[in-house]
Amino acid sequence: MEGGPSAEREVSLRTGVAVRRALRANGHKVSVLDPIGDKWQLPLGTDGVFLALHGTYGEDGQVQARLDALGVPYTGSSAESSAVAFDKAETKHRLERAGVTTPAWIEVKSNNVTRPDWLQMPLVLKPVCQGSSVGLEFVESPDQWLESLIEVLKHEDRAIAEEKIIGREVTVSIIDGCSLPIVEMRPKRGPYDYHNKYTQGATEYSCPAEFDAVMTDRLRSVGLAAFHAVGASDYGRVDIIVDKVNQPHVLEVNTLPGLTETSLLPKAAAAAGLEFTELCETILAMALKRELSLVR
Repeated sequence: MEGGPSAEREVSLRTGVAVRRALRANGHKVSVLDPIGDKWQLPLGTDGVFLALHGTYGEDGQVQARLDALGVPYTGSSAESSAVAFDKAETKHRLERAGVTTPAWIEVKSNNVTRPDWLQMPLVLKPVCQGSSVGLEFVESPDQWLESLIEVLKHEDRAIAEEKIIGREVTVSIIDGCSLPIVEMRPKRGPYDYHNKYTQGATEYSCPAEFDAVMTDRLRSVGLAAFHAVGASDYGRVDIIVDKVNQPHVLEVNTLPGLTETSLLPKAAAAAGLEFTELCETILAMALKRELSLVR
């Protein structure tokens, strides 16, 4: 499945193209389904669904619940854990309960837009249920609060306001219970936003990221802890920022990370010796294996 109705549709289509090429190269018969509406049907004889969807209806548990009802295996996390990870407020709660450090935050709703005084400037504003930095706004001073919040609330009526941590942006990719080499992202201009994520050449990447062995192990452990805190399974990606005193702060957990030419998980997999076709095959195999275990 690729495309879908979310703000990340174009990225999803790019993921879909890359994935189906890889699966066909591996000898699979692949049909493409773009679930824009809710009346879609799977082709007869479908053995499993590779979810190349991002954002609403892809990462929020809706399509997973529908596939569960149909009894068809799919890649990635369950409907429940997908819904948890897609909701940034619920993710924050789960991280805090698990003892995983995350930036100080508060949920802001459209019926109460008062800026909390206890949150230190600068701040980051995000829609609660969007991915790929969709709707991301930075608030550097109090006079920017209301205008920035209005922009974020155009996407939905809930937002997260969190303290902006200055530091090194990294991501920990996870597949089949193992963390992969860490990727560090260094945008050439501005923050690591939607433009810098998906524009070729806009960001420099280091993989493995240049940390010493102790810090590398710590980051990989933090990534796994965050992944487990939301109940994710099979594969995913945990975004982290490391502050000036080397404290990792988890930003979010992605249960269906991008698999495009600029995506981070394929970079990490390649650094671990896992080429893209093998990566896609591994992801699909986990879904099919899980289905076989249920049948038994």
